[in-house]
Amino acid sequence: MLVDLSPLIAATTQWLTGAYPASGGALASALCEVQARQAVTVAAWLRYPTQMDAALVGMAGPGGSARLDWITGADTDGGEDPAGDAWRTWVDEVVASWAACLLTDTELAGLAVAALADGGHTAGTPVEFRRLVAPDEKDRQAAALLRHPDLLAPVAELHQTLLLDRLGPGQALTA
Repeated sequence: MLVDLSPLIAATTQWLTGAYPASGGALASALCEVQARQAVTVAAWLRYPTQMDAALVGMAGPGGSARLDWITGADTDGGEDPAGDAWRTWVDEVVASWAACLLTDTELAGLAVAALADGGHTAGTPVEFRRLVAPDEKDRQAAALLRHPDLLAPVAELHQTLLLDRLGPGQALTA
């Protein structure tokens, strides 16, 4: 049984950075990917907090990117090599939505990272999510599309309520 979320995290990160690419060269792409990976990792760990949860999603599969592709207008026409798109089956819509919420709201990202302190994913290992919770100007410039609230709104709104429920009652949306 797969209890490692890395295929889900990698695929969802790839989807986010493909849908909302970096602005600039190689360094900007790397900074954008790091921010997306941190957001997706936090979202995945919140969504699948136990080894059993991770094993179940490994067995059942996360669902794929079809709805996300449709919402963002990135539908594939089916003319491409199907084997080249196999990674899309590992994209998790809820995790992508939660990551979008975290990328557009650093306060919410801070709450999410704090919520991980009680989980098993961070036990015994210091984990830092600085580029997610405290991006500097270079981070923001590199991920201008990835952090743009209006552009990410259709994806973020899909499962935002679930994220707020997971983080605790009374979590208000910040403007």
